Amino acid sequence: MQRRKLAQVEVPAIGLGCMNLSHAYGVPPDKKTAISVLHKALDLGVVHFDTAALYGFGRNESLVGEVLKPHRSKIFLASKCGMTGVDGKRVIDGRPETLQSTLDTALQRLQTDFLDLYYLHRWDRNVPIEDSVGAMADMVAAGKIGAIGLSEVSANTLKKAHAVHPIAALQTEYSLWTRNAEIAALAACREIGAAFVAFSPLARGFLADKRLDPPTFASKDIRKAMPRFQSPNFEKNLLLLAQIAATAKDQQCSVAQLALAWLLSRGEHVLPIPGTTSVEHLQANVAAADIQLDASVVEHLDRIINQHTVNGPRYPSGTQAEIDTEEFG
Repeated sequence: MQRRKLAQVEVPAIGLGCMNLSHAYGVPPDKKTAISVLHKALDLGVVHFDTAALYGFGRNESLVGEVLKPHRSKIFLASKCGMTGVDGKRVIDGRPETLQSTLDTALQRLQTDFLDLYYLHRWDRNVPIEDSVGAMADMVAAGKIGAIGLSEVSANTLKKAHAVHPIAALQTEYSLWTRNAEIAALAACREIGAAFVAFSPLARGFLADKRLDPPTFASKDIRKAMPRFQSPNFEKNLLLLAQIAATAKDQQCSVAQLALAWLLSRGEHVLPIPGTTSVEHLQANVAAADIQLDASVVEHLDRIINQHTVNGPRYPSGTQAEIDTEEFG
């Protein structure tokens, strides 16, 4: 697999987002299946594993720690603070003392004394970004984390944070159907020398190879509240998917592989972290790193699906209000 730089470390271009092994899209897989996915990722040469305190309210960090502990010296391990589960509810809290407590708990769950990269999962608007990042700088000085990342923030906030301590990575949703990063964040990362880690690179399964059926989503599937998966937006978006599938067929690859190859073409500092609960899909995702798209194919995809052709915002209004990213008008 081609390699790219993340927090001054060369890692394979495609990592593994571990969230849906424990969280978010309905009923997570059983533990045996989740373990098999993590083991297969190692077998395929995946090095970059991404988790968070929020995922499964700690269960995902515990799972990742249990499975990957024997391989700790060979992997790049990232987690996140600033958004956790408290009494069964999601809470955004960027106070320095909370971040330090979250890190200490994460290290216990992940069965390690050091994280290669630690993100502020959400900027708490009640706490100056300088204060939260200052606390994370103390974690670097203490030798508990190697580098600081931010998630879902604007280019302006990124630069404010970077003035306090170098920011190694910005993690934000980016895919063929979510282009907000192209407003300013991608360029800002390039400017300060940070990696751009693309979460949900397969559009939360929309660009995967099994057609989604939103009415069948489980009750706790977070996509149920997302406008793009609701009628009539979803049906309109399916028309775009049909065109993408035709392009994938022409390129002799899957829709998911096409979507990942497109992301890799957006810049050498872009690193996708697709998640999956399927070993078969994992293998296909990793293989996408070997696909090179001609410029004409990239341009064709950009014409098919972009901020003007996708129907519905990516988040419901309440969630969007919590997020600092730039938005298209």
